[in-house]
Amino acid sequence: MMAGTKLVRRFFLVILMIIAVMFCAIYIYSVPLIQKEVYAIERNSARLALNNVFQLANKMYSNLEGYREQSLDAHKQRLKAVVELTEAQVINTFREAQRDNLSINQARARVFENLRNFKYGNDGYIWVADHDATLLSHPDPRFQGFEISQTDNGDQSSIIREVINGAINEGEGFYQYKWQRLNEGPPIDKLSYVKNYPQWGFVIGSGLYLDDLEIEVQARKQAAIQEVREALSEIQIAKTGYLYIFDKDGHLLAHPNPNIDQTSALELINPASGQPIIGELIKVADTGNELHYKWDKPSDPGNYVYDKISLVRSLEGFGWYICSSVYVDELRHSSVLLSQRILTIALISILLAITLAVFFVNRIVQPIKQLARTAERVRSGDLTARSGIERDDELGMLARTFDTMVHRLRTNIQTLDSTVQERTQELAQLEERQRLILDALPAQIAYLDKDLRYHFVNQGYADLFERDKTQIVGNTIDAVIGPEMMASIRPQITQCLSGNEVAFEYRFDLNGREIITKRLLLPDIDSNGEVIGLLNLSLDITAEKEAERRLTEAQRMSAVGQLAGGLAHDFNNLLSVILGNLLAASDRFDDVEGLQKYMTPAVRASRRGADITARLLAFSRRQALTPTRVYLPTLLQDTVELVSSSLPCDITVSQQVTEDISLFVDPGQLENALVNLALNAKDAMPEGGEIEFRVHPITITRPLEYDEPVIAGDYIEIQVNDTGSGFSGEALTQACEPFYTTKGSGQGSGLGLSMVYGFIKQSRGYITIVNRPDRGASVSLLLPAATELFETIHTPEAPPSDRPDFTGQLLLLVEDDRDVRAVVREQLVSLGFTVLEAADADEAEQLITTLPELDGLITDIDMPGRLNGFGLAGLMRQRDAASTIVLISGYANNHQANTEDLQWKVLRKPFDRDALAAAISNAMQVTNPITPSNNKQD
Repeated sequence: MMAGTKLVRRFFLVILMIIAVMFCAIYIYSVPLIQKEVYAIERNSARLALNNVFQLANKMYSNLEGYREQSLDAHKQRLKAVVELTEAQVINTFREAQRDNLSINQARARVFENLRNFKYGNDGYIWVADHDATLLSHPDPRFQGFEISQTDNGDQSSIIREVINGAINEGEGFYQYKWQRLNEGPPIDKLSYVKNYPQWGFVIGSGLYLDDLEIEVQARKQAAIQEVREALSEIQIAKTGYLYIFDKDGHLLAHPNPNIDQTSALELINPASGQPIIGELIKVADTGNELHYKWDKPSDPGNYVYDKISLVRSLEGFGWYICSSVYVDELRHSSVLLSQRILTIALISILLAITLAVFFVNRIVQPIKQLARTAERVRSGDLTARSGIERDDELGMLARTFDTMVHRLRTNIQTLDSTVQERTQELAQLEERQRLILDALPAQIAYLDKDLRYHFVNQGYADLFERDKTQIVGNTIDAVIGPEMMASIRPQITQCLSGNEVAFEYRFDLNGREIITKRLLLPDIDSNGEVIGLLNLSLDITAEKEAERRLTEAQRMSAVGQLAGGLAHDFNNLLSVILGNLLAASDRFDDVEGLQKYMTPAVRASRRGADITARLLAFSRRQALTPTRVYLPTLLQDTVELVSSSLPCDITVSQQVTEDISLFVDPGQLENALVNLALNAKDAMPEGGEIEFRVHPITITRPLEYDEPVIAGDYIEIQVNDTGSGFSGEALTQACEPFYTTKGSGQGSGLGLSMVYGFIKQSRGYITIVNRPDRGASVSLLLPAATELFETIHTPEAPPSDRPDFTGQLLLLVEDDRDVRAVVREQLVSLGFTVLEAADADEAEQLITTLPELDGLITDIDMPGRLNGFGLAGLMRQRDAASTIVLISGYANNHQANTEDLQWKVLRKPFDRDALAAAISNAMQVTNPITPSNNKQD
């Protein structure tokens, strides 16, 4: 059958050629590569086995070192326990001696006799020596009552003297030195625990010979070697390859061959180099290189012609070398065997392919003959046949018939259908992309015809009116936006339909919220110049308008703050004059009867005015934090009393403090924060309710989420709870952001909670805001608890209790306000100073540089001239490092914007003579400038 047609013969020959080419390609490109890769895999398996054993041995070494440290610690604890037990025995013996009316010497003799016979473990005993290094108790009779300094070994006696002196000075401790065992022998390393008992006049010690510990460690090491030997016996590389271990002296520690295990390998010589094989293995250790050499086989002993490779790893801790050893022909055996099997499989596959080819050719020839018989019918118009190959056999005839058919009908029809389908799909995709783009735009877009009927709206337009797009398209504009909005924008629509572009802003309420939009109406003009519709483009600018409003309000608040700060500064100068003159008059006319009745309220009112200016400065944020210890129950009570007077009668305020606790914070700022939270709670309860302050300590041991993860430690939590409407979801996430407010326009700055947040973060605290499950909201403030170390770092230095004598000292007073300068001058003169005055910084600068007799400087900070107060202070300190310098200011933050200015302490106006004297006294105690790191609280 195969020889019947030309097509069959050609088809079969082609299949045979393809199979032959594939066989050759597999053999040439696959077999050598497979052999190489399998050989590499076998080598890597040997390397992997070596690394695994190395990791096992290394882990054993780590465990052994850990055991050494643990065993040493255990022995130390036992030595301490023995000495403590001895201490208890001594105390008990002394009590018994006192009960038996024995003398001190008799009691001591009884104690030493009992201790001399006490032994434990391996040569463990107790020894006692007095502070003069005389052994009072020792199990060795040679040393009983013997002075250690009289021993023959001078170095040894010196060491023991140092041990006793160390125990006397330190009270107790562990000491290592050399000492012989009780059964004689040379001195060996010994570790003793020695404790001094000054009440008895002697020290007690007990020791451990370190070679006993080393014996335990060596036993562990031998066990480790045995464990490695057992592991090596189970590892096999290739057919006869193995792993073994030897030390740096060439001793075989573990070898699978029992004939050479635990023997010396130094006599094993590499026949190629004539050198000991052990030395060559050590040279390649940890280099990553293999040692290639000739060796014999167990089946052919003495014939050193077989290639062998070894890889060596060094374990420094044990002094071991772990080595793999395998014959090269065994590594290649697997690759050769695999190549042979692949070739066998390939030959079988070729025979099977030939069989299948014969079967396939016989099956395919019959349909081809059938197609050849129908070729004439296809040429005459039968369009059911198919072709595609031009040949000189039956397939060639079919190909010509198929080409004629495709040219006549199939190609044209299929091409036309395909083109129409592709164009339709492209148009659909383009329309979908345009729809997605328009829906994604942050704008409201709509197209209306000249009858004001919607033909298109994007998703933003539909969302604005809370409708589906299908509910808008086809309807008129009146039915969608409503008659009220239509009446408002009808003039603009009319203007647009007349052919003009119209841009305008429009405000309207949607679900109780004011929406501000910027609208652009574009006329749609056809080729005849007639308007056939309009395009509406609207942008929601509510957020932008709100941002403009907030910026304006923030600028107004900033201006108010600056005005408040400036007024407070000027008012402080006025109060300095008023308070200074009142106090001076009170001191000078103290003997006038009835004068104090009028002076005391005036002084009190002046001080109250100073407090008010301090609050103004805090409001203008020109006041730095001044942390002090705050007793929370008192501060909370004051806060409750303060806010209660400002709340409606239908709002009650309560407090709950679990215990007497204190914080180290700025009390004024903390009080302001609590008042802010209370007033916010009041706004959330227009119909009345309850505000509760709750304080309790809390210890954080694991991460806790507030505004950020809380660091573990001790804290004080202050909760402000209310029964109001709570926070909305938006307010919970933005409450602490500047300018965020839920109040109407002009009713709040949005800075209250942000100022609370800033104070809490400046005080190293945390804040969280939640809605309570039952009703209302809860704001929790978490502040670090006060500690002794914290107060030591932050508490300002107290003024000296005794005022020094200022008589005869010459001070320069610099103040641009004449009345303030007169008050301060009088206070300085009353303290005994001689005072020079300067009205501005330039005059003061000349006096400082020209008068070396000046002992100090009292200067305002802000004044006319080239330098400010800090500059004059630096100039004075540069001229005389021991000069007394005090700065005064009506601002409370000391104006210290630069780090170098932090070294100066500033006295805030107004002040009295005592405060001025205290400031000068403290300044006199400072001989060098205070560095910023040591004076951060100023």
